[in-house]
Amino acid sequence: MNNDKDNHHFSDKEEHHLSRNDNDYLIRFLNWVISHSIRLLAVLMVIVILLCIADVVIVLYEKLNTPPYFVLEFGDIFSVFASFLAVLIAIEIFANITLYLRDDIIHIRLVIATALMAIARKVIVLDFSTITPDYVFAIAAVILALGATYFVVATKARS
Repeated sequence: MNNDKDNHHFSDKEEHHLSRNDNDYLIRFLNWVISHSIRLLAVLMVIVILLCIADVVIVLYEKLNTPPYFVLEFGDIFSVFASFLAVLIAIEIFANITLYLRDDIIHIRLVIATALMAIARKVIVLDFSTITPDYVFAIAAVILALGATYFVVATKARS
């Protein structure tokens, strides 16, 4: 196989962490498939985000159009907040998918940040009247572990 980059089918733009062995056509092809699969996942995530936004609009419309009109009860507010936060988490996942294609990003930091956002969403919508103290301590442990991990990874990336 010819090593001349001008003769292969993949552009230099697509040369990134997925293309470690440009002497092997099969590996280059498989990396090209993975790269385009990531792009397809990004498109599908945008569709999911748009559907989630439509769901938020529908839920909000239904809540505001039931008696008493234009009034949200306490539980309704939490369900709307949960829907908003789910959309924001989906947007973070989209960012993770698209940034995965870049070499200059430390991917683990993005995943940890998304996990922190997801657990924060969980904390925001917790109904403390129905959960046990053990559950609260477990969530606190997860938050501390993720926070410490994010701190270590971010500090390591700066050095």
